[in-house]
Amino acid sequence: MVTGCARLLCIPDVSRPNQMSWHPQYRSSKFRHVFGKPASKEHCYDSVPITQSVHDNHFCAVNPHFIAVVTECAGGGAFLVIPLHQTGKLDPHYPKVCGHKGNILDIKWNPFDDFEIASCSEDATIKIWDIPKQLLTKNLTACRKELVGHSRRVGLVEWHPTAANILFSAGYDYKVMVWNLDTKESVIMSPVKTIDCHQDVILSMSFNTNGSLLATTCKDRKIRVLDPRAGTVLQEASYKGHRANKVLFLGNLNKLLSTGTSRWNNRQMALWDQDDLSVPLTEEDLDGSSGVLFPFYDADTNMLYMVGKGDGNIRYYEVSADKPHLNYLTEYRSSHPQKGIGVMPKRGLDVSSCEIFRFYKLITTKCLIEPVSMIVPRRSESYQEDIYPPTAGAQPSLTAPEWLSGMSKGPILVSLRPGSELLSPRPLPPERPLSDPMVPASPQLLNQTEKLFAEDGRRPLSLLEEKAPRWAAEHRLEEKTWLTNGFDIFECPPPKTENELLQMFYRQQEEIRRLRELVTQREVQAKQLELEIKNLRMSSQWF
Repeated sequence: MVTGCARLLCIPDVSRPNQMSWHPQYRSSKFRHVFGKPASKEHCYDSVPITQSVHDNHFCAVNPHFIAVVTECAGGGAFLVIPLHQTGKLDPHYPKVCGHKGNILDIKWNPFDDFEIASCSEDATIKIWDIPKQLLTKNLTACRKELVGHSRRVGLVEWHPTAANILFSAGYDYKVMVWNLDTKESVIMSPVKTIDCHQDVILSMSFNTNGSLLATTCKDRKIRVLDPRAGTVLQEASYKGHRANKVLFLGNLNKLLSTGTSRWNNRQMALWDQDDLSVPLTEEDLDGSSGVLFPFYDADTNMLYMVGKGDGNIRYYEVSADKPHLNYLTEYRSSHPQKGIGVMPKRGLDVSSCEIFRFYKLITTKCLIEPVSMIVPRRSESYQEDIYPPTAGAQPSLTAPEWLSGMSKGPILVSLRPGSELLSPRPLPPERPLSDPMVPASPQLLNQTEKLFAEDGRRPLSLLEEKAPRWAAEHRLEEKTWLTNGFDIFECPPPKTENELLQMFYRQQEEIRRLRELVTQREVQAKQLELEIKNLRMSSQWF
């Protein structure tokens, strides 16, 4: 029989609650609740004949004006260039950009010119195309430049991130070639540099932030860090436990991220110190699928996105300099597998909806291109400075001769705040100074306005500047000024079908609604300014 004293001995000691309790560790992050938002059906690109190629590339390139996608074409290679706002069903006879004699394997927009694109093909050539600002009315077959140097098909092209007119290409002849496009020749027969250190087919290329280093992965499963101007190998990974397929520089963290397979053929990603590729800092197995993993890194938010070929989901992580370096956030799930994917540059995002990344999924089973926006949930509708730090703009920081001579510079940073910076490389039309009889423009009032803005820490603006409509008031307005509804406003061809006419009408209604909202915001700002000036006058009279 158990006595009362013995029963008391069986009671646990509640005076020390931390003895066997477990406290989970939570990381505070402003991106913990980022979610993927797919576009509605009317904002997708339907009936697009996406290529059936099995090459492990993106097959899609996007900028704030156009979306380009590799398509099927008899007798050679071709790709489509669709104005970004021309959503809905694509005309079956939509003009193509065609001129290659073999299938196109990769396309990339020039980061400093939204109307120039490079393509490479199985015909062992690279072509540089000038895309007209008006809608294509017939197939574009004449390229601006043709680069001939590879002896076998060309699988990859990459523009230099900071130097203008510098293009890199990787071919199945195991060579990486550096091209200077700043010449008058229409056919360039020889590159300025040929990097011949790979023993097999090059699978991916990635630049660091200022473009002074180039990382590659090869079919021999090795990662190499190269000096792109000298062509020398600075670091080489000889680690056998990770067979790398794609590689990516992680901004200014001095780290590399690679995706590939483990010894047991699981899909895997590995993080490396770019100065020491002997052993990875960390490895993480994801799953047993066979599709290639495409990594995308956003240096502004330190977020890493994993997109698997043939997958429907997109995983995303937050990368930190301290351990654990990779912090899983969540994933966007979809039942539609992607064959390829495109990414919008940061200057083309919608900052008013707190969009920090945007994908364009190629869904071959439905002949559909579906935009997917990554959104940070915020209640405030004002500009969120903390999630939009200064980012790389559309202006090069070096010329081609400067970079080839050995200079290195980081990208020119711009702000994404609407109206703060001109983010488009195209020149703006001249402003039209409108006279408004309702705007007081006396010298005393202008001086008080300048004082008020100087105290507030902002650039002094006159009331005339504040109220007059400007062509570049916001990035979206500037973008739509040149390409309204996907068409040039100066050379707009008439719609061919009733469906096109309806689409144009709906887009114009949407644009009118946006303009009305902007006008309302400007009127509120003007009234606030007038009240502040009135208060300033009363306070000056009081003292």
